[in-house]
Amino acid sequence: MKSAVLFAAIAVTAFAQEYEVRHVQGNVYMFASTLGNVTIQVGKDPGHDGVLLVDTGPPQLRETLLAEIGKLSKAPVRFIINTSADVDHIGSNEMLLKPSRTYQLQAEVSLFAQDNVLQRESRDGSGVPSAAWPTLTYLDGKSFAFNGEAIQAFAEKGHTDGDSIVLFRGSNVLSAGDIFLTTGYPVIDLARGGSIQGEIKALNHILDLTVPRSMQEGGTMVIPGHGRLCDQAEVTDYRDMLTIIRDRVQDMKHKGKTLEEVRAARLSRDYDRRYSTPAWTGDMLVEAIYKSLETSK
Repeated sequence: MKSAVLFAAIAVTAFAQEYEVRHVQGNVYMFASTLGNVTIQVGKDPGHDGVLLVDTGPPQLRETLLAEIGKLSKAPVRFIINTSADVDHIGSNEMLLKPSRTYQLQAEVSLFAQDNVLQRESRDGSGVPSAAWPTLTYLDGKSFAFNGEAIQAFAEKGHTDGDSIVLFRGSNVLSAGDIFLTTGYPVIDLARGGSIQGEIKALNHILDLTVPRSMQEGGTMVIPGHGRLCDQAEVTDYRDMLTIIRDRVQDMKHKGKTLEEVRAARLSRDYDRRYSTPAWTGDMLVEAIYKSLETSK
């Protein structure tokens, strides 16, 4: 990580998973773990302010996350914004929505998400208990003020059709959810409404919202769904990588090539060493792009 974004961090191990808590800038902290990131916004006055979370992490780290929140603020959690319905983003929803004196959560908690998140979680067979569902939803976005700064949630359709990104305007921090990762390729979940065109559009939106200090460096800090703290430069590289692979697939499709021929061409090979993982390989991404382009207009 660039020296400009290095901050003092406490690294510990819990459930054999590493995590760290670091101050990003302004009111915003980052709970980063090998299983996913949580954005924590805290106010300066425990008597009047509270805590806002973007995502609530994986279920394996519930107790750890709550303990770290308590170290940052004695005020209650008042708001949660889920960036998707993925289990590693909603793992502590149910616990946080239940008032508990142990974690200073006596206040009523409002949980926001894009409406498709609630629609998906409330279907039979989703496996998500009703106590963990969003209490308030939006279609295109939500803006409000909390802890002395404006917060804007924007609906996106990239990884799924229920994605959100969240901008903390006063702190100059953007929480990107799984639209942006540093640990691998973005998962284009076609079964849940994801699309390659929506993914690239969302990355371009992040670039529109972020402002570098100079030469794309510093300025607005970007917290990915998984991975290290970044700035605009890393998002630009990620967008460019994905656009290049999309264009390669699109070119072969225009030439009438089948999915098998496209896969055999190994169109992501120059990026696979950096981004391909056993769970989501370059071949999987290329196939998802190919199928996504078939349904896009």
